[in-house]
Amino acid sequence: MTATVRAWAELLRISALFTVPGDALAGAAAIGRRPGRGTVLAVGASLCLYEAGMALNDWADRDEDAVDRPHRPIPSGRITPGAALTAAGALTAAGLSLAARAGRPALTVATGLAATVWAYDLHLKHTQAGPAAMATARALDLLLGATATWGAGAKPEHSDTRTVTVPGPTTGLVRATAPTPGPAGKPRRGPIARLGGRGGRALAKAARDAQPRHGEPSRQAALPLRAALSAAGLLGAHTYAVTAVSRHEAHGGSTVAPLSALAAVIALGATAVREQRGHGDVPPAPGSGAAGENHRLVPGAPAPPDTRTGTSPRLLVTALTGAYLRTAAEPLLHATLNPSPPLTQRAVGSGIRAMIPLQAALAARAGAAGTGLAVMGLVPLARTLARKVSPT
Repeated sequence: MTATVRAWAELLRISALFTVPGDALAGAAAIGRRPGRGTVLAVGASLCLYEAGMALNDWADRDEDAVDRPHRPIPSGRITPGAALTAAGALTAAGLSLAARAGRPALTVATGLAATVWAYDLHLKHTQAGPAAMATARALDLLLGATATWGAGAKPEHSDTRTVTVPGPTTGLVRATAPTPGPAGKPRRGPIARLGGRGGRALAKAARDAQPRHGEPSRQAALPLRAALSAAGLLGAHTYAVTAVSRHEAHGGSTVAPLSALAAVIALGATAVREQRGHGDVPPAPGSGAAGENHRLVPGAPAPPDTRTGTSPRLLVTALTGAYLRTAAEPLLHATLNPSPPLTQRAVGSGIRAMIPLQAALAARAGAAGTGLAVMGLVPLARTLARKVSPT
């Protein structure tokens, strides 16, 4: 029984599983939403599809592994090819079923993700399009978290109010906090609604005018994906670099791949810190009862501090990005100086684990400090399991 469990753990690479939940959490953060029911469904779907890809990968590579990796579960006879293929199909069906419960947009993204996974394992992996296909899969996984969270109407990451700028009674412009609308588009009572006199009525009217009217079609229905595209692009770029290195892990010998990946990792770290932003451009999720937050009236203003953690966004993003660089960069440098199979495999494994601090940095960059710290909590678990079961 123990031997069977270990064989399946190796086939499914369970130590790499901890790199998956951060995709959905970073996707939710990218659109300014707290993790909710849709995020949980997205995490479940992602885990199923990821494991389907692992099982299908070993099934497709069973002949190659018989020569290069005879210790793997299928060539060693511990798991039959038919069992691996059946597991891949069942896990794919389970992932799509979970995504369907999060809404049609999430199912659409999950279907594209599943198709990419199967295309990669069955054909694209051994072509020049292999790294791009794997990068696409990771990017779609983050977008799955964004669409599932959005479709389930998760609450905003920050407060229930937003700041509007309205004409003052005597001079210039004044800033006021407007309540976000409640059910059926009716504004909740807040500081503006309780003000008396002409000034209070004027501010209340301005706040109501700034809110979308009930039944009004959204002109930015595709914005959740656009808001998450930057984070998805960074995660996809990292995946591309690591996948390019993994193509040489069996035989080594390449200095170009790890050197290019090292340059990409450094560039991604710099971009993650530089592109920090707030949520002022994210509209309300359907059915969430929130009109979104306009925390920054000036484009390019930094995200506000997370009031629940008291953490400075820029400081936290910098720390998390530093953790990402430490995890990924050093092994890549060693593989560049000595492109032997063991060091190349170590660089690939570290690159896979480095996705966790990268996901955490992306979440914190979007203003979700608590989510970023929660994602980082997966690092010790991934490191511990990696000592027992290789993630590659």
